[in-house]
Amino acid sequence: MIQIKKLSSADAGFHAALAKLLAFEDAHDAAVDATVAGILTDIKARGDEALLEYTRRFDRLEASSAARLELSRDYLNQALQSLSADQRNALEQAAARVRAYHEKQLAQSWSYTEPDGTLLGQKITPLSRVGLYVPGGKASYPSSVLMNAIPAKVAGVTELIMVTPTPGGEKNNLVLAAAAICEVDRLFTIGGAQAVGALAYGTETVPRVDKIVGPGNEYVAAAKRRVFGVVGIDMVAGPSEILVICDGKTNPDWIAMDLFSQAEHDEMAQAILLCPDAAFIDAVAESIARQLETMPRKAVIQASLENRGALIQVQDLDEACAIANHVAPEHLELSVEQPEKWVDKINHAGAIFLGRYTSEALGDYCAGPNHVLPTSRTARFSSPLGVYDFQKRSSLIQVSEQGAAKLGAIASTLAHGEGLQAHAMSAEYRFMNRAGRQD
Repeated sequence: MIQIKKLSSADAGFHAALAKLLAFEDAHDAAVDATVAGILTDIKARGDEALLEYTRRFDRLEASSAARLELSRDYLNQALQSLSADQRNALEQAAARVRAYHEKQLAQSWSYTEPDGTLLGQKITPLSRVGLYVPGGKASYPSSVLMNAIPAKVAGVTELIMVTPTPGGEKNNLVLAAAAICEVDRLFTIGGAQAVGALAYGTETVPRVDKIVGPGNEYVAAAKRRVFGVVGIDMVAGPSEILVICDGKTNPDWIAMDLFSQAEHDEMAQAILLCPDAAFIDAVAESIARQLETMPRKAVIQASLENRGALIQVQDLDEACAIANHVAPEHLELSVEQPEKWVDKINHAGAIFLGRYTSEALGDYCAGPNHVLPTSRTARFSSPLGVYDFQKRSSLIQVSEQGAAKLGAIASTLAHGEGLQAHAMSAEYRFMNRAGRQD
């Protein structure tokens, strides 16, 4: 019988119990980190030769050259053609929705001119080359291709390089078809820390990128941490999370399955329910026990719910929102009447799902917003992946002759105050002659 924690905000030890529940030590395994460090150093030094060796060792994939690890656009299109009509239609509809949503995020350059003719502004440019890591083999996620590749393409990234491992040569046609739909420019069948190293440092065959995005296992995560600074990265994500606020009027089977939807990802995933109705919490607990027996991933779900899950009785929905802001969950469902009334009280969440019919699973696949979201309470200061992650901003400053005198005087005063004489003189030269007189 599953043993999921039941807590009450009225209990004296509630806050300590909540802190313990939320605690997640993303401890860097020393052995993993040491292995990754060695792989990255080797890839940087020996390029393709090292990449082929690690691909042979970890993915059991033989190739005479790194070029043989690249799949052509024709190969990707063949994978797309091989899909059933239902699969292709679902992928194409999801891609269209994700694209339409992200097109709204596209930032444009802007500028304004002051009365003296000084121009100030911002120039928006896309990244030149981005690397996309996609898990491969049995754990294959075509939705990850859509959610990472489409914002990059909308941003105008010049070249998108995708890497995905194919252990033992096992390829996933849905992943390759998604790459075709997203018009990925190049795709290499490589994975692990060695793929991250190849993207970060470049090899004779794999081009060096400016940023690496996409999920992966602990070796991929450790590699992304290590190459950050050499290249940009999206984030180092922790286990999946869902927090449901319910008023007790939704079908308890729906809520139980929503909790399952994240719990089935990983034994360390977190699923929490906040509700003021004790009888409803009991009904959800009964539904969890009953429906769990039908789940193919029963063992994972049970471990997740017992390790880090909880059913929490709160005083009211106001308190539920306050607790949710403290938790700052990756996914937050407002399964309540008039959810728009309560959404204004939520300040920290990766994605907010409003209303009883809005299951988190829709956001994972096809609603439109990105499913790459901040985890481990980082929603307090981080945002979902978006087009803005594939654009960069350059400031524009064009000072007129008249503006040089006004701004130069300000800059001169501040620079002298900081003891930086060259800064001051650089500004002064634009509005004073060498004798120190203003022209």
